[in-house]
Amino acid sequence: MAKKIAIAPKGYRTATQVLIVSNAQAALEFYKTVFSATVNSIAYAPNGTTVLQADMKIGNSIIRVGDEMPEFGIVSPATLGGSPSPVHLYVEAVDDIWQKAIDASATVAVPLADAYWGERYGRFVDPFGHVWSVAQRQENLSPAELAARADAAFAPVATDAFHQADETAPVEGAAYLEPIGNDATVAA
Repeated sequence: MAKKIAIAPKGYRTATQVLIVSNAQAALEFYKTVFSATVNSIAYAPNGTTVLQADMKIGNSIIRVGDEMPEFGIVSPATLGGSPSPVHLYVEAVDDIWQKAIDASATVAVPLADAYWGERYGRFVDPFGHVWSVAQRQENLSPAELAARADAAFAPVATDAFHQADETAPVEGAAYLEPIGNDATVAA
């Protein structure tokens, strides 16, 4: 009887993130420096330099990295002008990883801070255009606690002339919306 073949190779999950970059070798070095990633394998194109696929492991997850190949429609965030989907990592020592990323030329998208949902959270863009959010759980919240914190976090704060008692009165020297027909325009 033939041995059953697993759906995914050993160590893989059902879904595997693939990151396309403009310089896979440099990206792998960045990920090794910041996330302590280990590179399990690299497959090169016949030219010997283009990385078709590199499998790296961060924590208990495998992520693939490859060079862009525009001739095949495989392009990086640098070519697209940004990345629409971040990679989210739960990590230990989030402050240390954050600092490593910043030191290695990542750009801050959302500053690292204690978030209302009970995690220390931040988001950065790596030098290759990929967005990473990193988080470390700090507390377990009940649904009621989370809802109360969300309400407080998104409650309006009156900090300027637009949040005064009589919001219909124009504020001298400030911009306000003036209705004209069905449209609104900004007047100064």
